[in-house]
Amino acid sequence: MTTTKPVPVPSLFEERDELPVTLQPRGWPRPAGYANGMSAKGRVIVTGGMIGCDVMENVVDGFVAQVRLALLNIRAVLAEGGAGPEHIVRLTWYVVDMDEYRKSRRELGGAYREAFGAHFPAMAVVGVKELFEPKARVEIEATAVVPR
Repeated sequence: MTTTKPVPVPSLFEERDELPVTLQPRGWPRPAGYANGMSAKGRVIVTGGMIGCDVMENVVDGFVAQVRLALLNIRAVLAEGGAGPEHIVRLTWYVVDMDEYRKSRRELGGAYREAFGAHFPAMAVVGVKELFEPKARVEIEATAVVPR
């Protein structure tokens, strides 16, 4: 009886080991402003929920201004761990007014690109009744993977 060795499955990381890889199933339409999935290997960095407040914990006014500052706060936390926006594999947004989010999408795109450039990880946007900080309109969590 002859036994055969299993054929190794090619890895997404064989040639590109430094950054997360976008997972885009063949035949699916390309999403705008997010990825359907990401794959990465390395050291994981997870942020808490970031809101649009400054270092003195003053919440700024306006939905888009809060998003911009929350994203910049995420960027600052990632930097402490030796990461940048290009290492983000997932963002989860919690918003208290989904209509406000939908109506602000164009401005949100500008704020997003200002903070993270053209890197679009897997994302989810969840409507919630309220957030812990009463003045907050949005809270965003990030997961990043930094190569070892």
